[in-house]
Amino acid sequence: MAEILVTGGTGTLGRPVVEGLRRAGHGVRSLSRHPRPDDPLSHAVDLRRGAGLDEALEGVDTVVHCATDPLGGDLRAAARLIGAARRAGVGHLLYISIVGVDRIPLGYYRAKYTVERALAASGLGWTVLRTTQFHDLVASLCARAALLPAAPVPDVDVQPIAVREAASRLVLLAQGEPRGRVDDMGGPAVEPFAHLMDAYLRSRGLERRTVPVRLPGRVFAAYRAGEHLAPGRAVGTVTFADFLAHH
Repeated sequence: MAEILVTGGTGTLGRPVVEGLRRAGHGVRSLSRHPRPDDPLSHAVDLRRGAGLDEALEGVDTVVHCATDPLGGDLRAAARLIGAARRAGVGHLLYISIVGVDRIPLGYYRAKYTVERALAASGLGWTVLRTTQFHDLVASLCARAALLPAAPVPDVDVQPIAVREAASRLVLLAQGEPRGRVDDMGGPAVEPFAHLMDAYLRSRGLERRTVPVRLPGRVFAAYRAGEHLAPGRAVGTVTFADFLAHH
């Protein structure tokens, strides 16, 4: 069985990836700035600084790179990881990205797209999987909006997908050969954000007036154009309503 390291192994996505790979019988190391004290294969490494990264990668065959920071630092972290993976002779680096990173001029998306290109030019075996937004993200945006008496709702469609479905796909890809960029992965339905906000409010027993918001600029123009959607790859099965019912 392969020796696999998962960055961001204690995060929303990384945790089910670690669990799935261990169930499949692989030796799995979890790398995180805040490792689990009950996990002897957990490594405390801040990818932005790199201390301890070479040791964590010793003998590793495959890396699943789930660690990310929307507030910045992904480019520096990826550069350190790619360099260390080369030194360790890692055969496969698998990266989770987002549908639309090459089409939406958002800083975080541009950073993700730059990481994709760095992987392609790294000389390593690599795979990139892009997914649409996770249910967890949509729910957190709804929760913040619901704190206000009149909840602002962006005038865009969304296609959220379950974290565990994305994790299951990463587990399968990590057990195979490098494949470059694979097919995108989208949630089961494209819906107006307003509909999901209504579902969130109902599920929490909240009464709020919703206010549609149409922001100016190229970023939201790209969202309104659906550049973050993958209607032709609606492979997810868990709806947002399903997610709300279990969380």
